[in-house]
Amino acid sequence: MADRSLLLIPGPTLVPESVLQAMAQHPIGHRSGEFSTLMAEVTAGLQWLHQTTNDVLILTASGTGAMEAGIINFLSPGDRVLCGCNGKFGERWAELCQAFQLQVETITAPWGQPLNPDDFAEKLQADTDKTIKAVIITHSETSTGVINDLATINRHVKAHGQALIMVDAVTSLGATPVPVDDWGLDVVASGSQKGYMIPPGLGFVAVSERAWQAYATAKLPKFYFDLGQYRRDAAKHTTPFTPPVNLFFALRRSLELMQKEGLEQIFARHDRSARMVRAAVAAWNLPLLGAAASASPAVTAVAPTTVDAEKVRSLLKKQFGIAVAGGQDHLKGKIFRIGHLGFAGEREMLTVIAALETVLHQLGQPLTPGSGVGAALQVLETTL
Repeated sequence: MADRSLLLIPGPTLVPESVLQAMAQHPIGHRSGEFSTLMAEVTAGLQWLHQTTNDVLILTASGTGAMEAGIINFLSPGDRVLCGCNGKFGERWAELCQAFQLQVETITAPWGQPLNPDDFAEKLQADTDKTIKAVIITHSETSTGVINDLATINRHVKAHGQALIMVDAVTSLGATPVPVDDWGLDVVASGSQKGYMIPPGLGFVAVSERAWQAYATAKLPKFYFDLGQYRRDAAKHTTPFTPPVNLFFALRRSLELMQKEGLEQIFARHDRSARMVRAAVAAWNLPLLGAAASASPAVTAVAPTTVDAEKVRSLLKKQFGIAVAGGQDHLKGKIFRIGHLGFAGEREMLTVIAALETVLHQLGQPLTPGSGVGAALQVLETTL
């Protein structure tokens, strides 16, 4: 049957029908009064979502572009930075920093395990000369389904007194609390195709006043990603370069939907969806890649040992039109990842759990029929 696909990867994510309809209207001039009104509305919505009164700047870029912008605007060649690496994206930010001639020191954990905040505390406390200029963290590590303890790591950064905290919140923003002002986060980057529930194409960077002070002396090269230009133009409700206008229509509608649902309800829905999936996986006696205590509310990584992960993905797609993600780098072929992010909720989780149980049974995984759905329903009964 055509048009029955269900996208449950960590991104791009499902897009609500009304958001697609908003995006389908005729474009408007990006230097018009109409666009200025649109820009003001989405900026206010972004500040609400980030729980901040600081700037939240909009780029035509992916989450990687937003992270690059967040790094190059506030640092200079040779600056010393700490980069947390426990998955593909943490490693990407270390490589990005090296490309811009920063002095990179990595704090690592095995893929599937969270970063240890004490490792950051040790490095930061030893830096009595205050040479560490930034600490760069992936909050929700998409490649492994692990969430890092940003709140605790950030407290150690604040105790240092000089270093900026820079956060990849690409799969955490809109899925779990990221209270920018309450935590005093300096640079927070995210992308439109995740918790924002719109297609790829927009990147977002929240910037603190401490970061803007660092911007004044930063010397890394930048032009298209010069956030100073975006800040000046955002104050006039415009952009320095041509934006994807129709994605702004989509963003306005998605933010309306999110505000109607409410932040606490959004976070509870993501937590509930994640717990439903993890309960089903446990009922089937399949291992997760990491411990449930550090599992991301945005994505669950399953590491089967009795069935082939790629065969699971293939049968899900062929028989049910459901797409889940595979592993990356050395985990390719060893795990599959279920996204429960953005517009996905309880209905989609029950669907993928039932389909997964069917596929696992076909592949010979020992299980009791109905056990996965039953475990998910128990989560629903105790959390709804």
